[in-house]
Amino acid sequence: MPTPARRIGVLLVNLGTPDSPQTGDVRRYLNEFLTDGRVIDMPAAVRYPLFQGLVVPLRAPKSAKIYQQLWDAERGSPLLFHGLDLQKLVQEELGNEYVVAFGMRYQKPSIESALEELRDAAVDRIIVLPLFPQYAAASTGSVQEKVMDFVKDWWIVPSINFISTFADDPGFIASFVARGKAEMAKYDYDHVVFSYHGIPERHVLKGSFKGYCQLGKCCNTYNKNNRYCYRAQCFATSRLLAAGLGLRDDQYTVTFQSRLQSRLRDPWLQPYTDEVIKDFPAKGIKSVLAFSPAFVADCLETTVEVGMEFKELFEASGGEHWQLVPSLNSEPQWVRAVAEMVRVN
Repeated sequence: MPTPARRIGVLLVNLGTPDSPQTGDVRRYLNEFLTDGRVIDMPAAVRYPLFQGLVVPLRAPKSAKIYQQLWDAERGSPLLFHGLDLQKLVQEELGNEYVVAFGMRYQKPSIESALEELRDAAVDRIIVLPLFPQYAAASTGSVQEKVMDFVKDWWIVPSINFISTFADDPGFIASFVARGKAEMAKYDYDHVVFSYHGIPERHVLKGSFKGYCQLGKCCNTYNKNNRYCYRAQCFATSRLLAAGLGLRDDQYTVTFQSRLQSRLRDPWLQPYTDEVIKDFPAKGIKSVLAFSPAFVADCLETTVEVGMEFKELFEASGGEHWQLVPSLNSEPQWVRAVAEMVRVN
């Protein structure tokens, strides 16, 4: 008897999105997101009443207005349609030996539905690729926990490989370098900013390998001791991007955005993007090219926060030209890079 053809399942996962930009749907999304114990690492007895009872009801109407700026009239949420486009194109790139599914950590399509799709295809093993270049317990770690939570109830559990970080993956770096060079060919920029999503400093310290991380010069090299340190990964990505773009050290700055709480109550990774860019014009930096290398698809944090809000802040401070480098989305070079990461795993 011939051996049955074996197929490999691929699960691509991104963060999540509301079903619509209406307040009710945004509230449901935020409730799921902000009660995740890996995102808000406080006891559930405090986390749930605080966020479901106070934070989310106050935040949802404001967030809904922001999502309305982002929403595409025909295709909906960019994070969703870029993810589905990537799934389709990676499937085409990999061919019939693979089955590629796409899910979201929060809301729909769910990780559970994507795993069921792979189980129905009777795949021999599964490769999980959370679409977060730099590992953080609140993003990649949360996806991994959710996947394991579902498959633990399967009677037959196939081999599962997690691609936990691709902060220094050559294909990822080359894809962003190409996007950056395309923008640099259009304008002579004074400076480049690599703005990453922030996380609380305590998240880094909690995951520090044998106390190695000191939130300082230890991140100037990327090694086995800080392989999963989010801050070290952000700096490693930035150094590689800068090298690919031909930038000197004084021509770029690494910053962190999107903090939820005030600096005094709960310090997040620094420097903060919004504070850094306000000082640029006084230093003679009047034109800035901004990257968001923590995201591989355009979303609220890239298009609205970096592309619109930071642009307004920079110009209000005396800046003249601010340009966001579009994310990788489903660009052909990025599709090939994703397929290659899957093949080697």
